[in-house]
Amino acid sequence: IRPQQKQLKEHRSLIAGLKKGDDVVTQGGLIGKIHAVTEREVQLEIANGVRVRVLKTSVTGRRAEETAAKVEESKEEKK
Repeated sequence: IRPQQKQLKEHRSLIAGLKKGDDVVTQGGLIGKIHAVTEREVQLEIANGVRVRVLKTSVTGRRAEETAAKVEESKEEKK
């Protein structure tokens, strides 16, 4: 039960911290940049001029964290 509660707590803090300009990934696999945030929804820009509305709860993670980790791994592999 404890790991599940920890994961839920992390997801809640992620949702609470969403702001305009964040790159995020949704449960459905959409990757986009947040254009607007409301109480229950987030408007993602998935391509130039293409915006979709998704529920905040469907956001699973920030993209910038994943990309930064991959860049670090590739730098270490080159050395």
